[in-house]
This record gives sequence, structure tokens and C-alpha cells, in this order.
Amino acid sequence: MSGPRKAGAKSPPMISLANWARTHFPTREALERNRWVRPFAHRVLRADLWRFNRRSVPRAIALGFFTGVMIPFAHSFIAAVTAVAVRANVPVAIAATWISNPFTWVLMWPAAYKIGNFLLRVDAVTPVQPITHAMAATGSDHLLTRLTGAGLATAFGLFVEATVIATIGYLVSAAVWRARVARQRKRRIAAARQRRAALAAGA
Repeated sequence: MSGPRKAGAKSPPMISLANWARTHFPTREALERNRWVRPFAHRVLRADLWRFNRRSVPRAIALGFFTGVMIPFAHSFIAAVTAVAVRANVPVAIAATWISNPFTWVLMWPAAYKIGNFLLRVDAVTPVQPITHAMAATGSDHLLTRLTGAGLATAFGLFVEATVIATIGYLVSAAVWRARVARQRKRRIAAARQRRAALAAGA
């Protein structure tokens, strides 16, 4: 039988997560050396943007997911710079862009075309055509095609996918964070009760 786990010791899943983080999370030194980030380094490397808390992490995951899906290239740089504006955790935002990679593209892009094509066709047969009018009024149709480098149907589908995935990422990460904080609070309360019971027994 193995002995009691030492305080602060990591379980195997946590060790795997830590290893993954070391591989995919950028370091401050690496970003400081990056020629694209260097002009913004004084903002991107701010200490408060590298802290992990219940607000910055869900924001970073949503930002990284959205940027990764919408922008096929240079999304890490864009996520890092945008994280400054929304006060998201910079390394998490960059790591979250890895949701977009050659393995997921084969699923995301065909699905995006089908989603975008379906929604635009439905919009075309409605009397008001809210999607078409909104994109024409704001010029967002040109923006989407330029950001993604794809046709309008695929670009609009990618926007829908990015919005849905980012929203799910935000809600799930926020829920996981709250559950983690609740578990830690329960452990502290249980430990405090044990100490009080031990003191009462020794009195």
C-alpha cells in the first residue's frame, strides 16, 4: 500500500496537464523575443495579464477559441494583443488558439461552409433578410472574408462556429473554476474542523 500523498503533490492527471502547459504555454521570455510582439511587450507582459484567476482564464479561453477558429494564421499574436484589451490571461489565450490546427481544420472548414451556406440560403428567402442587410450595412461581409481568406458562406460559418465554441469554452471554464474553488473551500473547512476537534480532544 502506498503511503499518504504529501501536501502539494500532483496527481497523474495534474502532472499531464502541467506537462502540456509547459509545452504549449508561451513563456514571458519567448514573447519578449518575438519580433511581432516586441513593440507591444510592455503591455502584453504586464504581470496582471499573466495571473490565473476566475475572470482572466475564462476570458482567455473564449478569446483564444474565437481567434483560433476565425483567423487561420497569426492567431497567437492577435490573441496576445487582444488579451490586453479584454484583460484576459495572455498565455492561456495563446494556448487556446491551438484548437485550430490541421487536424481540426478538416472538420471545421467543411462544417463552416455547410452552416454558412444553409443560414445564408434561409436568409435569402425571408422577406427581411436580416443577415444580408446587417452585413451590407456594416461591411462585415468583406471583413469576414478578409479575416478568414474564405468565401462568404465559409467565412460566415466560421464566425458562427467561433461564437458558439467561444461561448461554450467560457461557460465550461468558468464552471470548472467555480467547482475548483468550492472544493478547495470545502477542504479548508474540513481541515479547520479537524484541527478544532484535535484541540478539543487534547484539552
